[in-house]
Amino acid sequence: MSGTAPHPRGGVTVGTLSELPPLEAGAVIYLRHWFSGEETREQMRRDFEVNFGPDLAEAAFEAFGYLCNFCAAHGRRPLVRHGMTCKCLGADENCFANLLASAAEGQQDDANVLASLIVTPRKAPELAQLASDCGLLMQQIMGLQPPVQPARPSSATLH
Repeated sequence: MSGTAPHPRGGVTVGTLSELPPLEAGAVIYLRHWFSGEETREQMRRDFEVNFGPDLAEAAFEAFGYLCNFCAAHGRRPLVRHGMTCKCLGADENCFANLLASAAEGQQDDANVLASLIVTPRKAPELAQLASDCGLLMQQIMGLQPPVQPARPSSATLH
């Protein structure tokens, strides 16, 4: 047996930020900001104000902060994040980003499954609802329209 501690699986690189759609990339970047300290939170708040105006910025900042704090308070374990300037996308970050996007797009079953990977199953519906509220607000301030999704895809195979 090795004497070194294993690397947290939540930090395993699963892609790059540049591969993500805008909402998901924003979710990862802001997740990193939120948990990197007061200075980066204030930087995030100022960025929101410049880009979205004071009213929407404050609502988005509060909703995103509540979402992150809920994950921290009720998480199965701490969400593993990559550094602020890292171009990699970690497994936990990817899960968080997909939770936000699927909830905002009204894909409640997917959102609940993703939420249950972050928090206990008992808290998953609440997290999915928070992600939906936050995701819809972020879509609005980013000027994004949710994609039209068929209720059931004709095929689950992409490539």
